[in-house]
Amino acid sequence: MTRTTASVFTLVAAAALASAAAFATDAARAATLSAVESPPAGVLSLSAQASEEVPQDVVDITLFYEQEAADAASLTDALNKRTAAALAQAKNASGVSAHTGAFSIYPSTDRNGRISAWRGRTEVVLESRDFAAASKLAGQMNTSMQVANVSFSLSPEAQRTAAEHLTRQAIDAFRKQAESAAQAFGYSGYTIRQVNIGQEAPPPRPMFAMRAMAAAPAGEAAPLPVEGGKARVNVNVSGSVQMTR
Repeated sequence: MTRTTASVFTLVAAAALASAAAFATDAARAATLSAVESPPAGVLSLSAQASEEVPQDVVDITLFYEQEAADAASLTDALNKRTAAALAQAKNASGVSAHTGAFSIYPSTDRNGRISAWRGRTEVVLESRDFAAASKLAGQMNTSMQVANVSFSLSPEAQRTAAEHLTRQAIDAFRKQAESAAQAFGYSGYTIRQVNIGQEAPPPRPMFAMRAMAAAPAGEAAPLPVEGGKARVNVNVSGSVQMTR
């Protein structure tokens, strides 16, 4: 065998060995991926839910004031003064907090498209767990601002309290499902592989009350009838279990 022939043979053999090694590596990788992707036998996915209607314990009353002026600067100043006065009045009420809401200024145009005046609106929001106190304050502030709407919601404490015991109920229901399924399939028990717990917070419930306040006589209005409803709190538990012999 010549030196050239031997060199070619060596290169061919090396290429064959490299190809075989690469094939073995790919086969091992494919086997590993197949083992990872294929779930073990006896795995069951489950989900359970617990829900409850909880009384809404927070009320938000939105008050508004609208005005028109010849220029934007004087209108802004008037709206700011009205807002500051309303916030100062609210600070004297016990059990009620207040903060600014929406604020807007926009031009009014004539037939020729020219600005003829400026209109603006400012809002103050009263928030409280004392419905009677918030209602009374809204009536007292009727001389300077009107009620736009009323909404109810759950406080973080009420939401957390409801979620805690609902979580226990949902977990108990999840376990009972796992036990029942294991027995039905002929297994002696199960172990939890994965579990997820999620809570669903209810949105605020609005109650529009502008008509009731607008119909009140000038001066301090009677307390606005305020009564909260109930909000449904949901807790979901989902996951998978490994049934055991």
